[in-house]
Amino acid sequence: MSRRVMVIGLDAAPPALVFEKFKKKLPNLSHLIDNGAYGPLRSTHPPITIPAWAVMTTSKNPGKLGFYGFRHRKRGKYNDFYIVNSRYVKEKAVWDILSERDKNSIVISVPPGYPPKQIKGYWISCFITPGPEKDYTFPRELKNEIEGKFGPFIFDVPFRVEDRAGLRKNLLQMARQHYDIINYLARAKKWDFFMFVDIGVDRVQHAFWKYFDKEHHLYTPGTEFENTILEYYEYVDSRIGELMENLDEETYIIVVSDHGAKRMKGALVVNEWLEEKGYLEFSKQPDRVMPLDKAEINWDKTIAWGWGGYYARIFINVKGREPRGIVKKEDYESIREQLISDIRKMSDPSGNSMLNMPYRPEELYPVLRGDPPDLMVYFDDLYWRSAGTVGHGKLYLPENDTGPDDAVHDWNGIFIAYDPQGTINHKKLSGLEIRDVAPTILKLLNIDIPSDMEGKPIIE
Repeated sequence: MSRRVMVIGLDAAPPALVFEKFKKKLPNLSHLIDNGAYGPLRSTHPPITIPAWAVMTTSKNPGKLGFYGFRHRKRGKYNDFYIVNSRYVKEKAVWDILSERDKNSIVISVPPGYPPKQIKGYWISCFITPGPEKDYTFPRELKNEIEGKFGPFIFDVPFRVEDRAGLRKNLLQMARQHYDIINYLARAKKWDFFMFVDIGVDRVQHAFWKYFDKEHHLYTPGTEFENTILEYYEYVDSRIGELMENLDEETYIIVVSDHGAKRMKGALVVNEWLEEKGYLEFSKQPDRVMPLDKAEINWDKTIAWGWGGYYARIFINVKGREPRGIVKKEDYESIREQLISDIRKMSDPSGNSMLNMPYRPEELYPVLRGDPPDLMVYFDDLYWRSAGTVGHGKLYLPENDTGPDDAVHDWNGIFIAYDPQGTINHKKLSGLEIRDVAPTILKLLNIDIPSDMEGKPIIE
């Protein structure tokens, strides 16, 4: 009988929780760790859900994929943007390669997963799906099968909300449905490769981190939410255990996350900083907090502007490239160099230096496809978010500017590989990269690894 691979994706699960803080409370994940190979998995630049899962499943860097985040600025536009989806993935993913080799795959909620892709097997799209009224499965009739048994698929829940009790309830409802569907399809369908992503791990960390982390600047002790993150992990672990009971001895299990998570120190108001440094000029000062595209900007005197998010994307107002560009092409590099210098000199609200990491995209990627920004900036090694809104009247915010959010992303996710037949020795691994996962899957399935994959197999 040929071997199979199941990949369990826990979005944003950090090594500090899975391998250390929560490990004793997670018997099933502990079994995989204690009887398999494991270690921190270095994410990509930038370490965010899109592009990280695409990097993992294609073993191609974001520059080659043309993915630099969730949103991308439309070329030659100041305010228009597009959201990448599955159609933007032009490189072959693991399931594409397996389909060509007549192998069956089941893919559930792996970003960017909408619109559903045609593969040899079954597909349910991810959290970027507009809603259950859309066609979100392949084949199309799978939707009726799923909804007949489990109701309309819950793709995501609003997580930047004040109603934490309601969110906790909604997260568990989504997780319950997803694992019911996962267990059903794992038993009912034929497959060689099965991969799903639990987005709830990411959501529960963003919404409840300050309630359990004593180092968080907004730490709130003794609330009903103190153990919410742990309780979610315990529920996930119990459902993974149920899944493991239904897998045969021929199935390798891989557990991965696309990046990690850690406490957020605050948000830096990037556009007000750019104004302070003379890079951006308002025609009229904002009289309230608003998105940048609602503000009155004097583009004829603006050199650069920025976007918010887990990292800052900074764009330069280049003459001939932007509608009202003023920076001459011969001055472009000197402007970037000056921005980099100023960014590195930033300090936090207490006057302490920040470990800021500004990059030119071409320094990170050998190829630049799609629409990259002019600079990619991680504030204080990702501890500070970038706030893209304006009108705050200050440079530092204690919280996120687009709704409650207690956590930021971190560089290392997790990797665990387990074989019930005992062929994978128990050991802690080091030097693992997210682009190594796809070659590892193909290696375990005895499929030739394409020469253009950038990673290498973790398990030989």
